[in-house]
Amino acid sequence: MSNADPNIRPDEILAVRRGPGANCSSIGSALDILYLSATFAGAVLAGVAAALGKHRHPPAPQNPPAIDKNKHEYKNPEPRNANKNASSLRARAEPFGAWARIDDSTLVAVARPAAIRLGLVPPPNSSQFEPNSTVSPPLEAHLAVTSRCGAGCKGCYLDARPDGDQPPLEQIETRLRAIAAAGVFTVALGGGEPLSRPDLGEIGAAARALGLVPVVTTSGIGMTPERAQSLRSFAQVNVSYDGDADGYEIVRGWDGARVAERAMSLLADAGVPFGVNVVLTRQSFPRLARTLERAEQLGAREAQLLRYKPAGRARGADYLAARLSNDQIQNLLPTLQTIASERSLGLRIDCAMVPLLSASPLDPALLTRFGVLGCEAGRHLSAVRIDGLIAPCSFASPSESPLETAFSDTPSAGWQADPVLAAYRALPDIEPCRSCSLRDVCRGGCRIVAERAGAPDPECPRVVAHRKEHYDPR
Repeated sequence: MSNADPNIRPDEILAVRRGPGANCSSIGSALDILYLSATFAGAVLAGVAAALGKHRHPPAPQNPPAIDKNKHEYKNPEPRNANKNASSLRARAEPFGAWARIDDSTLVAVARPAAIRLGLVPPPNSSQFEPNSTVSPPLEAHLAVTSRCGAGCKGCYLDARPDGDQPPLEQIETRLRAIAAAGVFTVALGGGEPLSRPDLGEIGAAARALGLVPVVTTSGIGMTPERAQSLRSFAQVNVSYDGDADGYEIVRGWDGARVAERAMSLLADAGVPFGVNVVLTRQSFPRLARTLERAEQLGAREAQLLRYKPAGRARGADYLAARLSNDQIQNLLPTLQTIASERSLGLRIDCAMVPLLSASPLDPALLTRFGVLGCEAGRHLSAVRIDGLIAPCSFASPSESPLETAFSDTPSAGWQADPVLAAYRALPDIEPCRSCSLRDVCRGGCRIVAERAGAPDPECPRVVAHRKEHYDPR
């Protein structure tokens, strides 16, 4: 470890990603940064730099944690939120320096000089110094732990069913080990309905023991006081909640509002941090303020806003009737600004929502600095399907690469070379994306909505305006 002054300057903080929010779609972006003044943004970066300077990188474990196969429990599980006040970091070397996790809610990209001073990477003259020119592993992995669910949501991207697959715990543990070994920081568990697994709490504890930050999304079906207590290893549990009363049924096709609200109450009683996942559709958008007010009353600490996508049972003509209207997209950012000023819970969006904000003037540098990014599939995000194959995101078709070999250190490994993943990473090279000021942030929008990698997002306001001007000038 370097003996140099570990103090970190704000300009050495290249990016900050905040919040552990579970997300069935992608890494979420904290929206409050869109309202930061330059002074306040600087104060945030200074605070992160000061916190980072107090930490040291821990030595790498020689052996993975042991598992008691009789009890299916890790013998040395990491307590929930153990890193929040720890004096060490979990970090990963990068060509620019390092990614470092300060706590469950803060992931920081650190410039190389600062990373060297903190001992996160060896100095350039060290025999251990090997610049990495390959594709970096993801920051977050979505792990499907079941495809079993009895809710029957009409827009389910997985088309989950009551008789869906449910891999044994040992197989899930093996996948968690592979995810941790790749250098991933956060694992988001999904399905299907994760609570259909009686061992969900054990899976969370297993992830903790491997140094991962576990989060999970649930409809609330199967939540009991005992199950809520068993989820204390999770940094956050997000409950699907698209509206109170009949608002939920309009979006999902079944009356699950009371189930979700009961789950939130049980999580609050158990002291488990929770948020809500809200799918934005043409029908749910007018009720959004009311939905978030109710969620806040129940104790939700943040809301994750998810774009409705044409995948699974949502494909077809029904998608066109459910997606946000052009007028709603134009009013999206002003609506969120109003809600943010009235509510204390945090607001986050999935990466598919970023292009929909482009109707408003946005600062690309600020967005990048605070981790508000468009399509992250196959880059900062990966998904592990129920069959163990890697996919760019939970909604995308799989690659041909199984998790167990995807992150090996060879150029031909799946994460590096798989053509499906490579296509998702590529920036669009056609107008209006090619010359758009947000190209490096938005990355062309949602590939699932565009229905092919490399195509512009057809619902992006700038794409709509471009096509109207050039192809429908009336």
